[in-house]
Amino acid sequence: MSEYLFVAGLETHVELQTKSKIFCSCSASFGAEPNTHCCPVCTGEPGSLPVLNREVLAYAIKAGLATNCTISRLTRMDRKNYVYPDLPKAYQISQFEAPICVGGYIELDSGKRIRINHIHMEEDAGKLVHEGGYTYVDYNRGGVPLIEIVSEPDIASVEEAAEYVEKLRLIMRHIGVSDCKMQEGSMRCDVNISVHRAGEPLGTRAEIKNMNSPSFMEKALRYEYKRQCEALDNGEKIVQETRRYNEGSQTTESMRNKEDAQDYRYFPEPDILTVYVSDEFIKAVADSMPKLPDELRREFLSYGISEVEAKRLVEYKRIADFYAYAASLTDAKIAANIILGDIFRSMQTEEEKERFELKFTPDDFVALVKLRAENKINAGIQKRVLQEMLLKGGSPSKYLSAEDTASVSGEDVEKLCREAVAANERAVRDYLSGKEQALKAILGYVMKATRGKANAAEVEQKIKELICR
Repeated sequence: MSEYLFVAGLETHVELQTKSKIFCSCSASFGAEPNTHCCPVCTGEPGSLPVLNREVLAYAIKAGLATNCTISRLTRMDRKNYVYPDLPKAYQISQFEAPICVGGYIELDSGKRIRINHIHMEEDAGKLVHEGGYTYVDYNRGGVPLIEIVSEPDIASVEEAAEYVEKLRLIMRHIGVSDCKMQEGSMRCDVNISVHRAGEPLGTRAEIKNMNSPSFMEKALRYEYKRQCEALDNGEKIVQETRRYNEGSQTTESMRNKEDAQDYRYFPEPDILTVYVSDEFIKAVADSMPKLPDELRREFLSYGISEVEAKRLVEYKRIADFYAYAASLTDAKIAANIILGDIFRSMQTEEEKERFELKFTPDDFVALVKLRAENKINAGIQKRVLQEMLLKGGSPSKYLSAEDTASVSGEDVEKLCREAVAANERAVRDYLSGKEQALKAILGYVMKATRGKANAAEVEQKIKELICR
């Protein structure tokens, strides 16, 4: 199979988290009772007229700017015609000829750019619910605003596909256009995959629909690559079709022949005027943009933390903002250690980390980090105080006694270092013979005697001076 090249392109549907739907004032929130967020417009009743939500346009432009796209000055909606029970008016209002964003790219960690063909706006369809042998239709999701981000077939491996989706998800969450919760359907991917030998034309593609889990997408791509390679080796012809992923068997299954654009009979939406997007509107959207994840990651790396730590801090927008504020005012390494250590351990789920709801303010956190950075409290006291702050909130001073912050004089430290050297003759001999670890026993003597309040680096230096005289 290694002789076949892997080629994939993704169509990623991102549900926008606007308060109302794309063409009406119905709520776009998730989780309501079935068919309670509906009106004549989003259910396509005769005589109803759609009106484009201005916020949807702004969110789509944000997504385009964040993915290096060119924003179209003239954009229009089109009708995409197909018949399915979740689409009561038998067409979807989408974009075809003049999408809002064109060009663009996502850059992978390797430096490779996955090109974006375009981003278009459209309405979501309703949802079919299969229960007890019956099928029910919930139109709450019908008319919820979507953007579809269509990549070029630049993805050359399963790993590149996974990284592309993760970077796209991270960007959309950071700019605030979507929560990208794949388990709730607010981000889902249609994956087009084909195989061919080097030097030959691209192969016939199959589309795997509605991938709503990164792990399922990876498994589906691995299976489909193997299936197509084996079919070609056996002299079979790959047909253009739409497939689904079967979680139970971890295979893909044929659903239907793949439609082409002409099958949808696109034509301009007659009820919505062409939209002119002014330079002023684009600038206003651009001015509202936060720092993007890659920019934040580079900034965090400049503070001296590791690549792994920087990636984990950037993963959640609220945490990234919280850390960026703290790192600008105090010791960035200590702040990262506390967030990724004790604070993360206090949050059991990904949702808790995403919300990042703390009972203390960023300034309270900065005050705690400063106390630790200035050696006014030791690691044990810092942990105890943080636990109190996580449970009850407030500043660290509420949970500190005078004894907690009492410093150790230089004279006392020197006296204890002398005692430690005298009391640990064997450790001294081991250290002098080249065993660096032996110094830890002598250091531990002093730190225990000062209840961890002495500066460990200064104590270590003093011990070395006494031993090496």
